[in-house]
Amino acid sequence: MLRNYLKIAIRQLKKQKMYAAIKIGGFALGVAACLLIALYIRDEMSYDKSYPDTDRIFRVVGFYNHDGKVEKGTDWPAPMAKVIRADMPEEEKTGRLMPNSLMGAGSNELRPADRVQNTYEEGFAFADQELLDILKLPMVYGKRENALKEPLTMVIAKSKADKYFPGQDPVGKVMYINNDKTQPFKIGAVMQDIPGTSHLSQFKFLVTLSGREFGTGEQNNWGDYNYPIYIELKQGTNLAAFEHKLSNDILRNYLLPEAQREGMKDAEKEVAKFSLHMQPVKDINLYSYDIQDGLSHGDIRFTWLFGAIAGFILVIACINFINLSTAKSANRAKEVGLRKVVGSYRSSLINQFLTESLVYSLISFVLGIFIAWLILPYFNTLASKSLTMPWGEWWLIPVILLSALIVGTVAGIYPAFYLSSFKPVQVLKGSISGGSKSPILRNTLVVFQFTASIILIISTIVIYNQTHFILNRKVGFDKDQVMVLQGTNTLGDQNVKNLKVELSKIASVKSVSISDYLPVNGTKRNGNTFFKEGREKLDAGVGGQFWQADDTYLKTLGMKLVEGRNFSYNMSSDTAGKSVIINQTLAKKLNLKNPVGARITNGYVFTVIGVVQDFNFESMRGNIDPLMLHFGISPSMMTVKFSGNDVQNTVANVSAVWKKYSPDQPIRYTFLDEQFANMYADVQRTGRIFTSFAVLAIIIACLGLFALSAFMAEQRGKEIGIRKVLGASVKGITARLSMDFVKLVLLAIVIASPITMWGLNKWFLQDFAYKAPISWVWTFVTAGLGAIMIALATVSFQSIKAALANPIKSLRSE
Repeated sequence: MLRNYLKIAIRQLKKQKMYAAIKIGGFALGVAACLLIALYIRDEMSYDKSYPDTDRIFRVVGFYNHDGKVEKGTDWPAPMAKVIRADMPEEEKTGRLMPNSLMGAGSNELRPADRVQNTYEEGFAFADQELLDILKLPMVYGKRENALKEPLTMVIAKSKADKYFPGQDPVGKVMYINNDKTQPFKIGAVMQDIPGTSHLSQFKFLVTLSGREFGTGEQNNWGDYNYPIYIELKQGTNLAAFEHKLSNDILRNYLLPEAQREGMKDAEKEVAKFSLHMQPVKDINLYSYDIQDGLSHGDIRFTWLFGAIAGFILVIACINFINLSTAKSANRAKEVGLRKVVGSYRSSLINQFLTESLVYSLISFVLGIFIAWLILPYFNTLASKSLTMPWGEWWLIPVILLSALIVGTVAGIYPAFYLSSFKPVQVLKGSISGGSKSPILRNTLVVFQFTASIILIISTIVIYNQTHFILNRKVGFDKDQVMVLQGTNTLGDQNVKNLKVELSKIASVKSVSISDYLPVNGTKRNGNTFFKEGREKLDAGVGGQFWQADDTYLKTLGMKLVEGRNFSYNMSSDTAGKSVIINQTLAKKLNLKNPVGARITNGYVFTVIGVVQDFNFESMRGNIDPLMLHFGISPSMMTVKFSGNDVQNTVANVSAVWKKYSPDQPIRYTFLDEQFANMYADVQRTGRIFTSFAVLAIIIACLGLFALSAFMAEQRGKEIGIRKVLGASVKGITARLSMDFVKLVLLAIVIASPITMWGLNKWFLQDFAYKAPISWVWTFVTAGLGAIMIALATVSFQSIKAALANPIKSLRSE
């Protein structure tokens, strides 16, 4: 019987080529979308599971309840790791990481000691020896146990060892970072490259924290928060009990005394707002979207959202299959009637139709896998991934077969029962059973399809508007035609100043500034607490940034000074570092009504000489933070503002001057507007993914609408014939048939609108402090009109075809 079922299924496929192509094509597109998103989710869920003791490794995360809003961070004082080792017998090992602070925020010029040419490298971080032991990173050369124990040692990845020391064991070799010969770094070991499915995969160079101090007394200072801390717990430790003990011990015994020592107002009350929590290392990638850790990682909310989109697309494809199967019921009615007359059981007919569904499903899965393979490079670009098809995995074939069986059965079960329910007497008399007299199921299916499609259309519009708003909003500084010249700290302080002077002489250069504190990601950051002089023990401190800037910083970046004056080399108080410029936010938070001349302290006392207009120096996901600028140079970056439109020629002139000062180091630069745009690469990526899946969902939904219009034209054939005989026009009949579908799309718009508004506010827009002004009414109208036009274009073919049909053909059976 199975052989006979397969033979009939293949015969039907060949007989109805167009409908078979639509069935299989829609299914295949749904399968391809599901497979791609499944690969994406699998990759996201696999992060940080390769360490031998993953289940016992945690990162310490701090929660701070600030006026009802919980802020989360991972930076802790340097001595905290030492205290945990001494006071907590439950811990096996405790290690620190400093990912964003090595002489230029993780990007440096590097060279072996026996070479003169520097090479730009990224992926630097400071780390304790204990961190290597916690993660048990495998070594290619050298021993892990002592790789970072000694001062001025570092561990490099195998890919970098092959680059600088091909075919050699580089352990013991010396390398210079940023041409600093006073600190020769010895290679302690070579590690295997950290897997791409690790939140630490970006790091290729781990530099020891042994013997390192960032400021006098910093390693014993409980007031400087610089280090993420990782803890490996002993087997069988009660996590909740340890977390409570850790939080209580650190806060009461160390952070509270420090706050009291600094004279913090209501120190106990303020410290009580803090709590410490243990985040499993395998959760870092997906569950750190609201944690400020300076690392790039995924977002569990979008992971499941994409999964839901894939599910919707597959359901839409299944709906298409059901609609197409029922739409062509007239072609199968006589077959069913004759089979029943000659003794076929209904169960046999159900098996026959389910077999056909499974054949379609299997072909669709095979085609879907092929489509997924073809568009995987495009999807990798969209999602910023390096996914590959798991051809060699043992589970691939069983999963595909099982999925094809489940999807084919689910999609085919309703048509099988529907078609097998035809009564032989009615069929052989010439009447076609309409199945259920109620159109509720069919209408529900098409409303569901268009609800899902409209949700994706509206989401795409809102994400695009938000992205456009962010990239084009006035942010308080001029980011256009500003070159960021990098790696300038290799020249030495005096040569950097000389380079600035020479670059300023180029006719097409408007201004030049030396500072690696810039209003974009990837540049220096720090944290300080500021007080109005004399109020240290009366007011709560104001946290903010404390940046070095030279006398041309504001001019080069187009920042507006709203009060006071700029820095000057002619003012001894400026060059001595006693004068500061603050932003409007800091002036407001310190309640400085006349800020110029006011004195501010952060342990040292400064006089305010100017107030700069607020500018966004972090992502617009958050509000503008307090900022203080003090005079000086931090020379690893230089900004060059162009005055003309001949960018290519200006870059060539800048390059020529650079070669004069640094013949052994290639020039390296970016443009500020590009770096600014890169801050929102994840938003743009999300928008592109939504757009792609919205288009795909609409295509599949239109196939379903085409099927439904064919079904309705078939069901109402006699009605249309009678109307034509009575004088109805083709235009009137077409409008009547089309209006039924327009009503369904309008209902889908009504359902989709509140769902989309709620979902976007909860999952997307709440992440931004600055939101694009959205006219929800016009957004819904635009999406709705688009959906209606697409629906009309889809059904018009069947409607016009039915209206033009000869009424004799539909009425002759009477």
